[in-house]
Amino acid sequence: MYTLGIDSSTQGVKALVYDAEAGKAVASASVNFGRDLPEYGCPDGFLTNADAAVRQADPVMWAAALDMVLARLQSQFDTSKIDAIGGDGQQHGSVYLNGKWEAALAGLASAAQAPASLPEALAGALARPVAPIWMDSSTHAQVAALDARFGDALRARTGSPAIERFTGPQIMKFAADDPDAFAATRRIHLVSSFICSLLIGADAPIDVGDGAGMNLLDLSSCRWDEEICGFISPALAAKLPAVGNGRAGALAPYFAKYGLRPGIPVAAFTGDNPASLVGVGADRPGVAVMSLGTSDTFFAAMPTFRTDPDGFGHVFGNPSGGFMSLACFKNGSLAREKVRAMVGCGYDFFDEGAFEQAGGCGLRAFPYFEEEITPIHPATGIEADFDWNAASDAEKVVSVVRGQILNMFERTRWIGAFDVIRVTGGASRSKGIRDTIASVFGAKVETLEVPDSAAMGGAILASRLLAYSRKIESQIGPMPALRTGM
Repeated sequence: MYTLGIDSSTQGVKALVYDAEAGKAVASASVNFGRDLPEYGCPDGFLTNADAAVRQADPVMWAAALDMVLARLQSQFDTSKIDAIGGDGQQHGSVYLNGKWEAALAGLASAAQAPASLPEALAGALARPVAPIWMDSSTHAQVAALDARFGDALRARTGSPAIERFTGPQIMKFAADDPDAFAATRRIHLVSSFICSLLIGADAPIDVGDGAGMNLLDLSSCRWDEEICGFISPALAAKLPAVGNGRAGALAPYFAKYGLRPGIPVAAFTGDNPASLVGVGADRPGVAVMSLGTSDTFFAAMPTFRTDPDGFGHVFGNPSGGFMSLACFKNGSLAREKVRAMVGCGYDFFDEGAFEQAGGCGLRAFPYFEEEITPIHPATGIEADFDWNAASDAEKVVSVVRGQILNMFERTRWIGAFDVIRVTGGASRSKGIRDTIASVFGAKVETLEVPDSAAMGGAILASRLLAYSRKIESQIGPMPALRTGM
C-alpha cells in the first residue's frame, strides 16, 4: 500500500511516497519556488515588499508547483500504485477566491474539459491576487481591536491570543482595506485546504489542526465561532469552508495526466506543524518534539483542550484526534550562533567541549538578540545572572544553552510531563545541548532524522484513512465522505 504526502511549505513543495507496509519513504520529489518558478517573483517564498511587515505570495505559484512536483514524481515512481493522498500547507496563509472558483474546480473534476494546467484553471478565479502568509505581521491594528473586544476569551475559545500572523486578523485587514474585493470573495481557503481543493476538484474542508491557527475556531466545539467571525465581518461565515477531517473527497480526473488514478481517496489536508507531529510519531501523549532551528519550537499531543495560563503557548487540533500544543521561542539557533561567534569557538567546543569543562555550573544567561515572544521580551542582547565579562568561554556557552532550555521547560510545564523528547533540527547534533535537555526535563532524549516530517505526516494520515475506509467498507459499506462542524 503506497500513499502520497504533499507538503506545500514556505519555500517550496515536496511530494513523498510512503510504503505503509514497510513504514518508510520510497520516493520523493521537490520544487523550490525561487529556483524552479522564478517567474512568480518569490525567491524566498514571498513577494518583495518595501514594508518588512508585509509578506505575501502568489497563490497561482503554489498551484504551478503542484503541477511541477507531480510531474517530477511521475518520472521516478509508478504513480499508478498510489492508493491515497494526504498533505499539509504552511499554516495561517489565506487564499481569496471569487465566483469563478466553482467553475475552476468543476473543470478539474471533468475528464472531458480538463484545463491544460492548474494556473490555467485558476485564471480569473482570484478575488485577491496575493495571499498573506505566516510571516506577515502587518495587522497590528486588527490584533488590538480583537484584544479590546474579546480579551482573554479569545485564547480560551480559540487556543491562542490574537496574533498578527494568524488568518482572522489578516481577513479583517483585507475587508477594511479593500471592501469591494472582499465583497467579491466567495470563498476563503487556507493554503492546506486550497491545495486539497485543487486535488479533489471541489471545496475541501479546513482541518481542525490548521483551522486552529486562524483565531476563528472554537476548539471546544470544533466549529467556527460565530461571535468572532461576525466581529471580523458579518459576511465572513458564508465565505468559510466547512470544518472537518477524514476523507475530503476523491482525486479529480485532471491528475490522471501524472499517472495517478482518479477516484483514490484524498484526506483533508492539515497544517505543517500538525502534520509534523504525525510525521515524527509524536501524535500521542507522552512524547514531545523539540525542533532546534532558526527559532526553537516545542510541540506535543494533548488529550484534552486546555490553554497556557500565561498566554504564550498555542493549542491546535491534532489530526490524529484530540489536540496539540505549540510554543515558539524566537531566539533559537541564530542566537546560539551569535554566542558562538562572540566566544570565537568552533562547533566541537560549542557542542561538547564547553560542557566537559563547565557542564556542572548552575549559571544561566539569556541571549535576547531578537525580540522574544515566549515570554515577550525586547531585544537587549545577553542578560545573565552573573558577571558575563568575567566568565570563561565554557561558562558562557553552557550558561546560554542552560538558560534557553530552562526557559523552554518553564514555559511548557503547563502541557504536562514527558517520558521522551525527540529532538530535531541542526542543533540536535550537539551532545551538550541534548544532555542539557535530558537533565532539565528529566526525560529520555532521542535524535530524529526526518527531513520531510510534514510530507511524511500527510502520507501517514492518508494511509490511516485508507486502512480505515477499507475496514469500514468491508463491514458496513462506504464510509461517509466527511465529518464536519459548521
